[in-house]
Amino acid sequence: MSPGDEHDYRGKEQGGRTDDPYSTLGGTRQTRTRLPDGDPGHPHARRPVRNSRSLVTITGIVVLLVAAIAFANRGGGSDDDASPDAKKPGTTGSAPTAATGTKPVQGKNGTIASGFAHDEQGAQSAAANYAVALGSAEMFNAESRRGIIQATHDPAVTPGLQDSLDNAYSPAFYKNVGLNDDGSTPTGLSFVSRTVPVGTKVVKMKTDVATVEVWCTGLVGLAGEGSTKPVTETWFTITQELKWVGGDWKISSSSQTEGPTPVNGDNRASTADEMATAVDAYGGFTYAR
Repeated sequence: MSPGDEHDYRGKEQGGRTDDPYSTLGGTRQTRTRLPDGDPGHPHARRPVRNSRSLVTITGIVVLLVAAIAFANRGGGSDDDASPDAKKPGTTGSAPTAATGTKPVQGKNGTIASGFAHDEQGAQSAAANYAVALGSAEMFNAESRRGIIQATHDPAVTPGLQDSLDNAYSPAFYKNVGLNDDGSTPTGLSFVSRTVPVGTKVVKMKTDVATVEVWCTGLVGLAGEGSTKPVTETWFTITQELKWVGGDWKISSSSQTEGPTPVNGDNRASTADEMATAVDAYGGFTYAR
């Protein structure tokens, strides 16, 4: 990075913009990640696809779909847990990123984590894992998409959401992101759609409902020689309205906004082969607060 590109972030303790969806941290819980049991090539649940960084919002639609469609066209101070003044789990407030030591979720609904705690920490864990699932490459396949929606959403909104998504993932949309008309990947290329939560924040919390923001970065594009849609990085914030249904947190609605976005570094862009190899070699995580 050249001297002219250096930016001083001191004094911007909040990490930038505080738009609507996909971001932040709440409670004094701390973030921990655990490698999942799934295979390396499939870990995420929401894809932010943006060509021009404009946003398309589909009512009640999965957080990442909003980003995907956009691509087709494109907290507070932290308290240390060791501090005597640190807030206890279950209270609203800022949270550092160190692990809490609280046992993470153990359940699975298909390939998606389930059985989250009925508290703020559980709501944040659910929101982070659901963001990953909804931004994954599996969302581009009709059958796997339906399974993801059923696993992450309130049954009351699932039927209408399924219909909306089936219409949104059209041949024209697939073409815009470089895929074949049926959503399959062109021969010789690897389709990448991954969402990586950076932090979570509880905006509102009542006994059986919660509003959680998940700040994310994502990778979207086609890796491989001859790709006309190279893999690019995106930053966005997802806001999920969660409801306690059937003994677990489920999404009742969600939305997404762009950023906060950091200044680009001076890393060398990887070759198409390097990126394609990484996609196959590296798996994802199960996220826990």
